[in-house]
Amino acid sequence: MNLNKVVIVSKVGSKESEDAARKVAKKLLAKKSQVFTISPVEVDGAKKVETLEELKTTNLDLTITLGGDGTTLRAFRYLENEVPLLAINVGGNRGILSEITLEQIDAAIEQIFSNNTFLDKRIRVVASCKGQEYPPALNEIYINRQNLTKTSLFEIRFQNDTVTQRMDGVIISTPSGSTGHSYSLGGPILHESLDVLIITPVAPVNRLPSLVVPDEKIEIVNSHDSNIIMDAQVVKPARYDDVITIRKYKKHAVFVRVKKRGLRQMSKLGF
Repeated sequence: MNLNKVVIVSKVGSKESEDAARKVAKKLLAKKSQVFTISPVEVDGAKKVETLEELKTTNLDLTITLGGDGTTLRAFRYLENEVPLLAINVGGNRGILSEITLEQIDAAIEQIFSNNTFLDKRIRVVASCKGQEYPPALNEIYINRQNLTKTSLFEIRFQNDTVTQRMDGVIISTPSGSTGHSYSLGGPILHESLDVLIITPVAPVNRLPSLVVPDEKIEIVNSHDSNIIMDAQVVKPARYDDVITIRKYKKHAVFVRVKKRGLRQMSKLGF
């Protein structure tokens, strides 16, 4: 893999992560890579930008994240193309999405330069409403009711089927997100390579299991005003009776892997 242009993304507000980003930037600069850092991280020889969004049109070869899963999810939200990402756990809780720790960075860089790695492609999901498309999500899109004093009637349409249920919300999860909020609500853990989606109800009045469906269009209508929440980081409003459409995003999220494992995320949960 060529590393001509690399962007390094640190955890917001974490001095530990920012210091780690500077160290990694210097290692790559020594390898003659062009390095971009995100403010406030600044390194001599690297180009600092204010936000990752400024690099949307830049032909990047690699993104390196230093933080927890939130940092990785944030980075993927701005990577519209299939830019490979190496996730390093620095200060994260479990680092379920991470590949290595900071102590392993030197060996990982050498493996990347010698093409001794492989790429792990994951599906993403994207929500749209009233003609506006929102940022893609790697893990999940959660739709809940804004009015917490009334239980909403949700109508969920997929293929030629319709499920109608009174509940607090619904999560549309990817296989990558199957170990997240969907799992905590009783949803299944899926192999990360599958091209399917999980529909997980949140507090349904009548017992309703999670549904695994093909990664086709899913439409959701709520009888009350809703929040559309992407990866627990971006929130957009929807009016009652608006049709919220969720589809597989046109581009994959791509992880750089330094060694092969089975169910990566499941092992991070202690199984």
